[in-house]
Amino acid sequence: MRVTTVGTGTAAPSPGRVQAGHLVESGALRLLLDCGSGLAFRFAELGIDWVSITHLALSHFHADHVIELPTLLTAWRYGTLPPRSAPLEIIGPVGTAGVVDRLSEAAGVKYREYGFPVTVRELAPGERATIGDGAAIECRSVPHTPESVAYSIEADGRRIVYSGDTGYDEGLARWAAGCDLFLCECSLPASMAVATHLTPEQVAALAAIASPKLLALTHLYPPVEQTDIRAVIAAHHPGPVVVAHDGWSTEL
Repeated sequence: MRVTTVGTGTAAPSPGRVQAGHLVESGALRLLLDCGSGLAFRFAELGIDWVSITHLALSHFHADHVIELPTLLTAWRYGTLPPRSAPLEIIGPVGTAGVVDRLSEAAGVKYREYGFPVTVRELAPGERATIGDGAAIECRSVPHTPESVAYSIEADGRRIVYSGDTGYDEGLARWAAGCDLFLCECSLPASMAVATHLTPEQVAALAAIASPKLLALTHLYPPVEQTDIRAVIAAHHPGPVVVAHDGWSTEL
């Protein structure tokens, strides 16, 4: 399983980070976790094969996690020769179908009319589904917006957990226990703490519970990058830590 953090940014514009999007590859499975602004550009810049993405999973409906969807649908229809014919499955919490409808219609074309099969699968918290060739995805609620979920993806004998956007939740850490990769948001410094995002100190506390084999931090607002994030984490979690950047990749 290969994981690439294509976009590690937030709603705040940053010269080095586009909005949320992470690519999981395993066999024929090419799963994009979230779909924020700037991903299409970053795919091209990094030389990532965006044409063959098979699945998209949305963690919640804030713009910095969904707004690139019409751009990618349009690119798949008009930006390739021949136009895409392979199916795309969009996965998300309850309400995803309506969000996809509204986003695609705002761009001028209903998602069912892009010329290739697009299906939407809504997952309830705790629900597990098979995707691709034997891979599995499961979600659980997290404290951010009412619909927000974290995802667990299992493939090739490996497991990754993606927090999406979340506030402090020890249940999430227990759910992520022992995973091969914990891809966790780390939005704000302690001086700017809010209930719906994590600080480095809170990430450290969650990592101490989860004990992932690798902790990778994403969704970084510019102020948190003024913090020595790795030092804060290391004070509580002895395992390897990566402050991910756009284009960071790891093979699990």
